[in-house]
Amino acid sequence: MNVHEYQAKKILAQYGILIPQGGIAYTSSEAKRVAQKLSSRGPWMLKAQIQSGARATGHFIDHDAGGKGGIRLVTQISNISYEAAQMLNNTLVTEQTGKSGRLVTKVYVEKYEEVKHPFYASMIIDSSIPAITLLISEVADENILTLSQQKDKILRINLQQDSGISDAQIYQILDFLALDKVYLQSFHDFFGKLLFTFINLDAQMIEINPVGILPNKKLIALDAKINFDKNALFRHPDILRIHEDFEENKRRRNAKACGFQYHEFDGNIGCIVNGEGLALEAMDIIQSKGYGTACSLNVKGGFDKDKIAAGIKIIMTNPRVEGILINIIGGFLRCNLIADGILEASQDVGLTIPLVVRFEGTNKEEAKTILQQSNLAVIFAENINEAVEKLLTRMEVND
Repeated sequence: MNVHEYQAKKILAQYGILIPQGGIAYTSSEAKRVAQKLSSRGPWMLKAQIQSGARATGHFIDHDAGGKGGIRLVTQISNISYEAAQMLNNTLVTEQTGKSGRLVTKVYVEKYEEVKHPFYASMIIDSSIPAITLLISEVADENILTLSQQKDKILRINLQQDSGISDAQIYQILDFLALDKVYLQSFHDFFGKLLFTFINLDAQMIEINPVGILPNKKLIALDAKINFDKNALFRHPDILRIHEDFEENKRRRNAKACGFQYHEFDGNIGCIVNGEGLALEAMDIIQSKGYGTACSLNVKGGFDKDKIAAGIKIIMTNPRVEGILINIIGGFLRCNLIADGILEASQDVGLTIPLVVRFEGTNKEEAKTILQQSNLAVIFAENINEAVEKLLTRMEVND
C-alpha cells in the first residue's frame, strides 16, 4: 500500500527525520495562503500529489496546465496561485502512470531548503538474501531502475534488524559519496532513524529522492515515498486510515461485485486469467523479462458475457495498463465467453493498447474465430511464453 508524498513526510517527521516545512492545498488560493504562512519571501516548492514517481519530468495532458512538470520551483508569491491552478484538476502523465496519467486534486507547498550534495537513498526488502537493504546513489532525481543497470552507480548495504547501522557502514556511505568523515554523526542519526521507521512500520520500501545536507550538517528528506506491507496493516490502523487510492478501491469493488478476484501492483501490464496458478505463472514470466504487472483479474466460470465484459473493462480502463495479456484455459469457463466479453468491452471503452490472447481448451477455435471476425487488433499466441514475448514486442513498437 502506498501513500502520498505529504503523508509519507508526516510519518517520517513523527520518527524524528527532518523534512521541509509544508502544507497541503486543494485550491489555488489555499496554496497561496499556505505559501505565505511558510515564508514571506520564498522561494517555495510546489508539488502535485499523485502516487507516482518521476513527477518533475512528467507532463500534463491539459493545454491550460502549461508545459511544466508536476514539481515546480516558485520564486514569487504572486505566481503560487497561477502555478497551482495549472496543476489542480488537470492530468499529470509520468513514466509510472501510463499514458492516461492521474488527476491532480491537491498540491503540496513547501518552503524551499538550500542544501548541498543531494543524493538518493532507499531501504527495501531483498527477499533473495533475505535482508533489509540500503541503497545509496550520488545521482539524485534520476530513475533508480535505470541506475540499477550501472552497478558502480549504486551502493548496496545489507542491514541487520537487531544491530542497527554500524559506524563502519556509515563510513562506507561517506566514502561512496566522497564526503568528509565530519558527517559521521549526522548520517548515523539519519539512517538509524530511517531503519527504525522501516522496521516499526512493516514497510516494504522507503525511498527518499533526494536526501539533502543542510548547512548545519544535518540531513533532510526533500522527497519521500513509502510502501507498506498490506498483510501487516492490521497492526497499523492509523496508516490504513490515510490510504487514498479511491480509483483502486473502486476497481476492486467492481471486480468483487462481478464475482472476480482483482489485485493491483506497480507494473504496466494487465493480466486476465482463470486461475491463481495461471496468474502467478504470467507474473513470473513478465518479471523475468524485466517488466511488471499492473493488475491481475481472475475470472471464473458460471457467469454470463456481460459480467465477463465488465471485468475486462476494469483492466482496459486502468490508467497504468499499457498492454493486456489474456491467458485462459477453457473448461467450465468456455473460451468463446471470454471472446464475447472482449468484444463487448472493446465496443464500450475502445481498445487502444496491445492485447495478446492465449486460448486453450473448451471452444478455443470458436473464440479465435469470434475475435478474428471482429477486426479488433488482437494478437494470438499458442502458449504463455509466446504470449508474453509478443505483448512486450508490441508494447515496445507503440512506445
